[in-house]
Amino acid sequence: MTTVFIVDDQAMVRESFASLLAAQPGLDVVGQAGDGNAALAGISALDTPPDVVLMDIRMPGMDGLEATRRLLQGDDEKPKVIVLTTFHLDDYVYEALRAGASGFLLKDAPAAELINAIGVVADGEALLSPAVTRRLIANFVAGAPVPTPSPARFDVLTEREREVLRLIAKGRSNPEIAADLVLSAQTVKTYVGRILAKLAVRDRAQAIVLAYETGLVSPG
Repeated sequence: MTTVFIVDDQAMVRESFASLLAAQPGLDVVGQAGDGNAALAGISALDTPPDVVLMDIRMPGMDGLEATRRLLQGDDEKPKVIVLTTFHLDDYVYEALRAGASGFLLKDAPAAELINAIGVVADGEALLSPAVTRRLIANFVAGAPVPTPSPARFDVLTEREREVLRLIAKGRSNPEIAADLVLSAQTVKTYVGRILAKLAVRDRAQAIVLAYETGLVSPG
């Protein structure tokens, strides 16, 4: 059973999501909150953290960005966060990814897409399609200062793993990486799992952010 906590300042949005998800087999809505403060309090009151948090970004009081940052700090077991936004390229989305969110979803996405997104993130994948990743990269690095290369951070990776990470950071999907490197899809999936474990990052989204912020990959 995948547990979900919903955070949105609009009660109608929360109730709509809750009704939709509660009707799905294998999903259990364990709480709701209307702002970041209430979300942190509600989640901390649970016996175990929810598997997935649907987090609105633009809320009064503590916004979703700060709530995501506080929710995911520390080494304890943490939920996966899906940022909810009304904008395809909301600047806050990139800050939320830096804070540890596993991806983002438009609020007007079809119900099937929302349900699928929860499953993808709960399974440890990043909610970033290749097309979205490429667009995110372009905006994420635009106007940002040139990072100071930190090659030592990647010493734990083999040369092949670095090659795979560079392709991930350029927005390639696993099948595309497999074709580029003449590998099987399962082999690529294994490489991706090793990369995430060695770099101690939560998912693909965090690996992409790290690759650009440390200068392993340059935009363009």
